[in-house]
Amino acid sequence: MRLVMWILRLLLFFLLFGFAVKNDHLVRLHFFFGAEWELPLVFVILAVFTAGAVLGTTATFGSLLRQRREIGRLRRQAARAERDRPAVPAKVDEQAPEAF
Repeated sequence: MRLVMWILRLLLFFLLFGFAVKNDHLVRLHFFFGAEWELPLVFVILAVFTAGAVLGTTATFGSLLRQRREIGRLRRQAARAERDRPAVPAKVDEQAPEAF
């Protein structure tokens, strides 16, 4: 299984490397106030992908923290309910087993 994963990783690497080599043309980015950058297309694509990944991660982070707080609250509530529950004695069978 490890060999298959390494083969897939190498295949993905070579596909992305080939994509980067084919798209090495310069791209001019125009910003506000007349600012311009001239970068290879691969860097622009990588920067946009990275920005999207970071934005998606930070958007998910808030709900993840909220869920962790809720889980902690529910665990404390369950522990308190377990601690406050009165002890119930074990039920004893009143009939003695019959001897054969």
